[in-house]
Amino acid sequence: MSVKGKKIILAVTGSIAAYKTPQLVRLLIKAGAEVRVLATKAALDFVSPLSLSTVAKHAVLSDVSDGANWNNHVELGLWADAMVIAPCSANSLGKLANGLCDNIVSAVYLSARCPVFIAPAMDEDMWQHPSTRANLERVRSYGNHIIPVAHGELASGLVGEGRMAEPENIVAHLATALNEDLPLKGLKALVTAGPTYERLDPVRFIGNFSTGKMGIAIADALGAAGADVTLVLGPTHEKASHSRVHTIKIESANQLYRECTHIFPLSDIAVLAAAVADYRPMEMAAEKIKKAGEGMTLDLSKTEDTLMSLGKIKQPHQTLIGFALETNNELENGFKKLGAKNADMIVLNSLKDEGAGFGHDTNKITLLTRDGGAESLPLLSKKEAAVAIVNSILKLRHAEKTA
Repeated sequence: MSVKGKKIILAVTGSIAAYKTPQLVRLLIKAGAEVRVLATKAALDFVSPLSLSTVAKHAVLSDVSDGANWNNHVELGLWADAMVIAPCSANSLGKLANGLCDNIVSAVYLSARCPVFIAPAMDEDMWQHPSTRANLERVRSYGNHIIPVAHGELASGLVGEGRMAEPENIVAHLATALNEDLPLKGLKALVTAGPTYERLDPVRFIGNFSTGKMGIAIADALGAAGADVTLVLGPTHEKASHSRVHTIKIESANQLYRECTHIFPLSDIAVLAAAVADYRPMEMAAEKIKKAGEGMTLDLSKTEDTLMSLGKIKQPHQTLIGFALETNNELENGFKKLGAKNADMIVLNSLKDEGAGFGHDTNKITLLTRDGGAESLPLLSKKEAAVAIVNSILKLRHAEKTA
């Protein structure tokens, strides 16, 4: 796969990582792409227009108007097969998220009808700030592609996340995305995975033994099928590996509920694989609970039922998948859950099956569908089971389209 013959706009914003952009232009042209370069005024503090124009073989545009000529941002947006914003600073990310249009980069972005790829670059504290995370999610929700940041030495001297992806990786990401013919390309998926923890006091919690491996495997499989995936992940050391998977970490059932109800309306597919606590303590003690007496009574209240809540607002174009872990009357309870939660499919696990459930690298599942189907699969690795689940989602969506 390559970018040969593709018309690409490279938009450079004000980050120290801008010094890498002449190499990025060089690699794109060497791969056969035609490149036009835009730059904000702040970007030109880090890289010279002469360097960029020399390798691009076209003048660098840094203003909608240069006094004598109008640089037609609408025409540029229509010309391109792809727009790449690299590096994208925290400031520019905020502008893209909120539709602010005060420079040529944001003007062309708002006019572009082609896929837009954003390669963020900033210091780790800026990258982790809640406002940056919110802007990133908003920009992603518009259908833009986020090229993952790298981990390494930053301009501040710290080591962490926030480095712009290397030029070679940006070109490879573009080549893959622009040439893939994947079944879920252009769709958005929400996946939950891992346990939730409900705090009793500052050092103790009610939780479970989920590692999140099954849900993470599903997120990676959906990403491999072309979907842009948001993974809402409970406390675990496991990580998603696919570049199309964006992870939001949570701890409690309430946090998971809030994230999912925010993300789901913008999603085409949702797979709720997290092992969510059914109850939480009525109150969390401010101090560590001291040992006293022979016993202790806990007052618990129900947590939010995220699957049921999403089922109530599910639209015809959305596919909603739930999980059920049962110990008795598995099929009966699984089908009851399928109907009660308005899900399209339930992935049923039984703790009676050896190699299934929490902590294993394998799983044995049965896929229950609204037409009464119950497809039992043999013991598989969780990655293989995830592919089987994604294939079933594809069948469901195809059946809905042709119904």
